[in-house]
Amino acid sequence: MSTDGAHSVRDSSGNGQRHAPLTRRTVRWIDRRVGAAGMARKALDKVFPDHWSFLIGEISLWSFVILLLTGVYLTFFFEPSLEKVVYDGSYEALRGLKVTRAYESALDLSFDVRSGLVMRQMHHWAALVFVASTVAHLCRVFFTGGFRRPRELNWMVGVTLLILAIVNGFAGYSLLDDQLSGNGLRIAYNIAISIPLAGTWLASLFFGGEFPGPDIITRLYIIHVLLLPGLLLGLIGLHMGLLVRQRHTQFSGPGRTEGNVVGERVWPTYLAKGLGMFFLTSAVLAALGGLAQINPVWLYGPFEPADVSTASQPDWYMGWLDGALRIMPSWEFRAFGFEIPNPFFSSVLLPGVTFALLYLWPFLEARITKDHAEHHLLDRPRDRPLRTALGVATLVFYTVLFFAGGTDVLATTFGISINVLFPMFQVLLFVLPAAGAYLTYRLCKELAQRDQPGGTHHAGEVKEPAGGSGEINRREAAPEGAPEREPASEAAGKAQR
Repeated sequence: MSTDGAHSVRDSSGNGQRHAPLTRRTVRWIDRRVGAAGMARKALDKVFPDHWSFLIGEISLWSFVILLLTGVYLTFFFEPSLEKVVYDGSYEALRGLKVTRAYESALDLSFDVRSGLVMRQMHHWAALVFVASTVAHLCRVFFTGGFRRPRELNWMVGVTLLILAIVNGFAGYSLLDDQLSGNGLRIAYNIAISIPLAGTWLASLFFGGEFPGPDIITRLYIIHVLLLPGLLLGLIGLHMGLLVRQRHTQFSGPGRTEGNVVGERVWPTYLAKGLGMFFLTSAVLAALGGLAQINPVWLYGPFEPADVSTASQPDWYMGWLDGALRIMPSWEFRAFGFEIPNPFFSSVLLPGVTFALLYLWPFLEARITKDHAEHHLLDRPRDRPLRTALGVATLVFYTVLFFAGGTDVLATTFGISINVLFPMFQVLLFVLPAAGAYLTYRLCKELAQRDQPGGTHHAGEVKEPAGGSGEINRREAAPEGAPEREPASEAAGKAQR
């Protein structure tokens, strides 16, 4: 009988082995050298505010997890090779046709591998949702001022995550060597060679020569399954680590100050909600993968460099780039003996300026507003009309570019000449963002005015524990379910009567 309460287990030789004390000693030995217990305890005690908009970031995280899981499955069957073979699979329409091994393995995944098509489509849908939720999450942070000090670095990490997600998505659907992805790679090649001085060298490095290049598929494969996922994993870990280090932001409300976080602890409440969101996200993506067709490469056919199909539309997160290329005026410049080709302005300069401004925005706003203080309470968009108007103008600008990327589809569907659509989108590209910014600014001003004393909502001032003051609605200040208190003057008047 053991004296410390642990169970004694005997093997066939009759020797007693105390597994529980050995396990505890091993765990303690590791913890003394790693310090994991303290970090885990701190992480589990972390408080997260309970607001629906914070779930957008969780959707992005769980979509990335589904991407990793389905991607591992697909790597067992996909062959990133441009070697020519004769297709002899289940899809009769292409049987006997010479295709690359990359395209053949994509067809085999779709028709001959058990659950292959579901996994392919689930992976593709997860990529679309991952980029979309990342964009929505960044918009939420931008419009509420969640990028301000001390979270500038985490904002820059988020912008980098968006860039890597877009690049990895493009690399992923370009691997299959179908006609649609081949046309996308043709555009990417022309964009690369449009970069002054370094363009031809960069294109040769990635493609292995002139388009279509013998090495692009194998290099994209390494980038897609190894390099970029590793970077994304590292940045997501850094993002979460900074979140724990700096504590979560929250919206203003009763009991919420710059010095606290009102919400639920990670263990057990928030963890249970997070797991629920994971299963819900997985279920939705699985349903899309099984019921909603996406990227039917067997209909596009194998890539032939001499052919260009009509209505070739990239995934939505690349549509704005296609639209910028289409409606850009035919401008080209020569300087110091070098030519700056037309694609450079719309596909290199425009995205470069956009993402540079996103990286620098926390510092630009701090300099413009002279506000260098730390902020843990989020703004309402109406309270920052200029920032909100600029954000809306940017979204409208890129939405117009997105629709401009479908000019051939719009012309065919509505019977409009494509020569009419191009100048129309060129005008809308400047008119709609300006109109959106003006209307947003006026709307924010009006809503903020209604919140002032004497407006639609009457607010009372309360002192915060940190020493500042904020305005909350009296109705909101009352506990849930409690009757609303009457003002003291009215209660005294009733008593006298």
